[in-house]
Amino acid sequence: MNSEPNLKRCRIVLVAPNAASVNELVAKLGAALSGGDVASVLLPPYEMDETTFQNLAEAAVPLIQESGAAAIIVGNTQIAGRVKADGLHFEGPVAELADTITRLSPKMIVGTGNIKNRHTALEIGEAAPDYVLFGKIGADNKPEAHPRNIDLADWWASMVEIPCIIQAGNTLESIPDAVATRAEFIALGAAIFDGADPAAAIKEANRLLDEHAPAFEDGN
Repeated sequence: MNSEPNLKRCRIVLVAPNAASVNELVAKLGAALSGGDVASVLLPPYEMDETTFQNLAEAAVPLIQESGAAAIIVGNTQIAGRVKADGLHFEGPVAELADTITRLSPKMIVGTGNIKNRHTALEIGEAAPDYVLFGKIGADNKPEAHPRNIDLADWWASMVEIPCIIQAGNTLESIPDAVATRAEFIALGAAIFDGADPAAAIKEANRLLDEHAPAFEDGN
């Protein structure tokens, strides 16, 4: 994940929206990234075919990187390499995750998510990904963060050094409860892009993080 040395609290992981065209995605991402601090951007393929997704990623990755954020491709190792992304988000069996980490790390960030219980989380931790996401990409369809994600992030952040991301709900009002877990990052998608002004939403999200996110000690 992209680090901001002077910002010692939870930071935003932006989940790119499902856009009808490359131009639409670039416009929405550009607006959001102009609004303030974003650590990284997850680019999911949604229902796109591989060619369409690669075309989209080729346009989005430079935009993300020029803003100072890390560009992370969801689910496609080949496209992540072709577009020179900073990382790959991989969800699958632990053995496959471990193999992917071995092949790509440290050249690329490799993270995972959609973790539903502590046992699976600990198994995944043994593979030493760069981060774990508590939540399912694209499932932020309720106002609040899912209680299971809050419970897992709170437990993980208190005992494991691998950074975690907690998925928020589809409103900015979900931020305070989510960041009380002391997760290092918060995933925001619908809460940023469902409104008319992604830049204003990012600005407000960072204000809420400044106000509510616990400060991390040096070295965290």
